[in-house]
Parts: sequence; structure tokens; C-alpha cells
Amino acid sequence: MYVGTLSFDLLLGDVHSLKEKRSLVRPIVAELQRKYGVSAAETGNQDLHRRAEIGLAVVSGETGHLTDVLDRCERFVAGRPEVELLSVRRRLHGDED
Repeated sequence: MYVGTLSFDLLLGDVHSLKEKRSLVRPIVAELQRKYGVSAAETGNQDLHRRAEIGLAVVSGETGHLTDVLDRCERFVAGRPEVELLSVRRRLHGDED
């Protein structure tokens, strides 16, 4: 069994309140969950209205499948025009970890 995680550090565009921030972040999290079958949530920077951290995790029996899903999730978030992807942290965990 393998577990892969991604952590996205995002800069949000023209956002002036936490309510506006939620209206941008929630659809991204929901689409990651729906389209790719991953667990995803806003995991940091909740008190800052122009920054967001989204974390996701996926479990697979094969590293190739795991890498493919993580790559697709990363491309999805990077392609969103309303956010700027500042950094991505990727971790892979196996049975020996």
C-alpha cells in the first residue's frame, strides 16, 4: 500500500474577505474530491484572505497509479486561473515508512 500527499500553497487573486476566499477554495477542493477521488481540504492559512493551503491524500496499491493521480491533481490546480500556485510539496509513503 502506498499513500501520496500534495500540499499546495496558493495566492488568491482579487479577494478582499474570508467569504470571497471560501467561494474560490471550496470549488477547487470539491472538484479534486469529485474528479480524482482524493481526500482534500483547506489545511492552512485559514485566517489570511489572499493565501490558501490545500492538502490532499490518495491511497493506492501501485506507485504508478499514485503518481498519475498526483500529477493530474497538480496540473488541475496549476491550471486554475483564479489562483497562483506558489509551491507544491509532494510526499510518497510506502509500507516500510
